[in-house]
Amino acid sequence: MTLTEEIGKRRTFAIISHPDAGKTTLTEKLLLYGGAIHLAGSIKSRKTQRHAVSDWMEIEKQRGISVTSSVLQFDYAGCRINILDTPGHQDFSEDTYRTLMAVDSAVMILDAAKGVEAQTKKLFKVCRERRIPIFTFINKLDRYGKIPLDLTDELENVLGIRAYPMNWPIGVDGKYLGVFDRQKNQIELFAEDTTHGQKERASEIFAADDPKVIERIGKENFDALQDDLLLLDEAGEVWDKAKVDAGELTPTFFGSAMTNFGVKNFLEEYLRLAPPPAPRLSSDGVIEPEDEKFSAFVFKIQANMNPAHRDRLAFIRICSGKFERNMNVWHAQTDKLIKLAQPQQFLAQDRQIIDEAFPGDIVGLFDPGIFGIGDTLTDTAHKFKFEDFPTFPPEKFARVQAKDTMKRKQFAKGIDQLTQEGAIQLFNQVGAGTESYVVGTVGTLQFEVLQYRLKSEYGVDVLLTMLPFEVARWLKFSDGTKVLPTTLRGADRGLFVLDRAENPVLLVENEWALGWIRDNNPKLEMSAVPNASAI
Repeated sequence: MTLTEEIGKRRTFAIISHPDAGKTTLTEKLLLYGGAIHLAGSIKSRKTQRHAVSDWMEIEKQRGISVTSSVLQFDYAGCRINILDTPGHQDFSEDTYRTLMAVDSAVMILDAAKGVEAQTKKLFKVCRERRIPIFTFINKLDRYGKIPLDLTDELENVLGIRAYPMNWPIGVDGKYLGVFDRQKNQIELFAEDTTHGQKERASEIFAADDPKVIERIGKENFDALQDDLLLLDEAGEVWDKAKVDAGELTPTFFGSAMTNFGVKNFLEEYLRLAPPPAPRLSSDGVIEPEDEKFSAFVFKIQANMNPAHRDRLAFIRICSGKFERNMNVWHAQTDKLIKLAQPQQFLAQDRQIIDEAFPGDIVGLFDPGIFGIGDTLTDTAHKFKFEDFPTFPPEKFARVQAKDTMKRKQFAKGIDQLTQEGAIQLFNQVGAGTESYVVGTVGTLQFEVLQYRLKSEYGVDVLLTMLPFEVARWLKFSDGTKVLPTTLRGADRGLFVLDRAENPVLLVENEWALGWIRDNNPKLEMSAVPNASAI
């Protein structure tokens, strides 16, 4: 198979949503229909049921939430599918934002009862800024919710994106019987769900004018369906694939991930309509996937996926050319040649060694500590860098130290490795030594995850003390004077710390305190994020 044919098979997408909209459940059901698993788990499963494959961390199983992106790969209908299941909670949104840099499209899930929620708006905004094609799955039709027309209107009125319903639910709120496929002009009626969503759901397909349909769904439901379809045809959006590809029109599907209602149809239609791997911007201009010279970037670092081996993996997105096991590549950030040994592909925590991969694929590389998020890997004859990843300023801070001073070494190692994943930022207070660190995060739940992982993965119990600061600023004087507590007027109005690259940072409680510092240090320059050398 040629490189172009391999690229045409790839579909790489992220699943985004507000917490509890059913994101991980839908991911699990796509794996079920794709044949990657044979029995679907549930996020809020009973003790006798399986946990979701994509939630592999122990804390995820206990809390019932996703706290890190999972990579899931499988083949279906002639396509190689790369799913990145992202955390929905806003405290883990930084991981989600970075993941969206590695995909070619996104699946946005809405709860039929709640519609567009706060975190959905934030994640949608990132997709819109990057012009990522967005496919919408309106979930939980097995429960009472808003009427379908109101939900499609909400997409336009709240998010500002036009919606084209690909299917339309048949029946009454909370008791839908099937869906009408607008593209195929046919009706799919579902059998009763007797396995609580753990196995594929049986269904029957009928032509739209088949008289058996009225017998099965009743004349009242049939007439209501005809009225809705007439309204969609006369007043709804016109199908335009170019607008879908530009992220201006979202194909919208109705279903229930929990009961496997409409999931298979969604998967097949998504694979038909979603774009293959897209070009990427670099310092050398646009890099096309069909370029035979290999290139990739690191978008995620994960420590201890296998706690028994204390391993560290760098996840790369292949952008062009063919990846081959043991190939030598140029690492842009160190300007050195490195050998890419032990490449792996994933079904969440489960993995296997691979010999080759192609643009759009996500590959895990054993990382001895040389990779960082946003790093570029290229063919040795074609050196360039991909565009920079966004950096987000921390908003919550805490002091963390080991309860047992005898475990200081394990504590330092754990803090260092978990910091390199990018979810937390590490600071040293000047004069405080290495007995304790100051940690900054985007959200407070990250502290709970840090505390849990230090205990479970490194055997270290820690004392965690929240600090009152909410603003961090990286500092430098325009005249070249070194920024120190003694040269910065008002340094005692906050906490003076150094980041991992020993750049000076001041933590303060609010913008008012920041204004005082600025007014009393005329030559001081401040930044909300570290510069490239400080990341």
